[in-house]
Amino acid sequence: MAQIAYHGGMHNHTDLQASSLLHAVSLDGFAFVSAENMGTLLASSGELEDWAGFVDSWNHLEPDRYLAAKGRFRRRRHATFSATAQSPVVPEPHQAHFQALQYNALQGDIERWFEPISAAVVAGSTLRAILTFCNEFFSSLASPAPRWHIEVHQFRIEATAGVAGEPTPEGSHRDGVDYVLVLLVNRHNIASGTTTIHAPDGRLLGEFTLARPLDAALIHDPRVFHGVTPVMPLVADEPAFRDVLVVTFRAVPSEAATGST
Repeated sequence: MAQIAYHGGMHNHTDLQASSLLHAVSLDGFAFVSAENMGTLLASSGELEDWAGFVDSWNHLEPDRYLAAKGRFRRRRHATFSATAQSPVVPEPHQAHFQALQYNALQGDIERWFEPISAAVVAGSTLRAILTFCNEFFSSLASPAPRWHIEVHQFRIEATAGVAGEPTPEGSHRDGVDYVLVLLVNRHNIASGTTTIHAPDGRLLGEFTLARPLDAALIHDPRVFHGVTPVMPLVADEPAFRDVLVVTFRAVPSEAATGST
């Protein structure tokens, strides 16, 4: 796996990169970001000093028992945060993940309680840098910038020679939030796993394979649908998996409590 060694500090071209991405998301509803550019952007928001431990935490995810009940398999953990454009991102008490049936036909309209993301990851510098970047970026797109309900999901999709891994078993979908970051953390011995962006009428708007750690997609969820093609192992008898971090931002009234989404 590639080593990540980005450190904090604003680079001269970081503002131009961020401005270009803001324009793309505003214009098209999405943007794909290469690992090099994402690393530079994250470095302007914090340190990635605990990257190795952050990556290793995907080895300790728990099975998604809700999806297993549908005959499919993946591993995940979940955490909730809140923020405003003027305040730092802070963790909230562990709570259920909820999506309306209109956004998740496979698992909608139920409260899903997943195992929490570990305290070390929540308090670590890498996740803090990621969430700080997201808060700054997504708050710049929202006018006026609201109070955010933030959810963080760790996903591991595994594949075997006989069974493809399904990163988005619900198909091309929206999450029912305002903004989404999909960040590749690791992938091993897999083919495909291409992120696709579709218009509401089904037209393909863009596609990009998250191939290297920190490759990312930024999505304005109300405007476009997103999905990921199934993954298959390259070598049949070796472990095959795709590890991603998904961060969602949903605007809530400033006086409201941070309920689940």
